[in-house]
Amino acid sequence: MNRDTIFQLNRGALLPTLLAALLFSNAGLLSAGESSVIERVKARKEPFADPLSSQLGPVLEKTVWAKEGYQGGAFRVLARKQAIARFPCSSCHGAKPVLVRQAFELTHGNVILNHGQGERALSCSDCHTPEKPQLLEDNRARKIDFDHSYQLCGQCHFRQKRDWLGGAHGKRVSRWAGERVVYSCASCHDPHSPRFEQRFPATYSVPLD
Repeated sequence: MNRDTIFQLNRGALLPTLLAALLFSNAGLLSAGESSVIERVKARKEPFADPLSSQLGPVLEKTVWAKEGYQGGAFRVLARKQAIARFPCSSCHGAKPVLVRQAFELTHGNVILNHGQGERALSCSDCHTPEKPQLLEDNRARKIDFDHSYQLCGQCHFRQKRDWLGGAHGKRVSRWAGERVVYSCASCHDPHSPRFEQRFPATYSVPLD
């Protein structure tokens, strides 16, 4: 038996010994009253300091504090009202009667409502009410600010909302670290026609010239 063979046999026997020693040493520490890393993380009330936060610039878009919580604490959502061209709605929808002919076609003619299918297809009044045009309204008659439209979306798309809160659905704004600022549902989905059109995957080819 040559030297290399003996070395391989010794190394094969040494690894299980080291692993066993490591496990016993950790067990001894825990039995002495020290908690595990996972337990210490769960017990911590304040989030850990992010060393990259000071190196990141601020998010320039207008944001609001989300009215929902998740396991990481409070976070911000990209505001919605700033992206609505005809807001506030009261600039047109007020106490005075509308005297313009074909007012709906002139102001909302570009809206294509394709939300839901069959008997579950939505109409305008499922989310908007003429009495409170400044606010959205869910199926329990609760008024919802446009900046927090994710609350309205979540009444039907509750699985997607759960994933959105946890970070598995949607995207963060401008950064992957630092303060959590996320896009709202309507930032990516047209609320009137939320389903993305099917298309072939985009590919990149190096220009031949």
